[in-house]
Amino acid sequence: MFLNGCSRHKSGHFLYGSNCGICHHGGQGMAGSVPPLTGRIDRIASTPEGKRYLAAVLMNGLSGPIKANGVAYEAEMPPFRYLSDEDAAQILTYLSSQGTTKPAPVITAADVAEARAHRVGASGVATLRETLGQSNPLP
Repeated sequence: MFLNGCSRHKSGHFLYGSNCGICHHGGQGMAGSVPPLTGRIDRIASTPEGKRYLAAVLMNGLSGPIKANGVAYEAEMPPFRYLSDEDAAQILTYLSSQGTTKPAPVITAADVAEARAHRVGASGVATLRETLGQSNPLP
């Protein structure tokens, strides 16, 4: 459905490009500083804990060293709390759809609302990542 002739502005692809793409580019990231997203988000989102973690990253940011696909990154990502729960869910679901998991996991506005309600600092999100990685190895 078109809203003021601009339905594309609410697509996950458009929201990703205008909010995340400046650093993560087309999803491949930047060597050493910005981890890739494509081909990883769907695998992380395949569990309820993974969905909660992804929503927490978007709502709270992320700070500190992480490994993605076996490569070390010194990540500094700001929180994206200005996004609505629906827009944040659209972005995460779009990224999930870019992987190989079929059907792609869906992250809902309720998942994002839960993360928004449980504010943690960016370093706290890194701790969530470590905990998640112990039970479900992260790509």
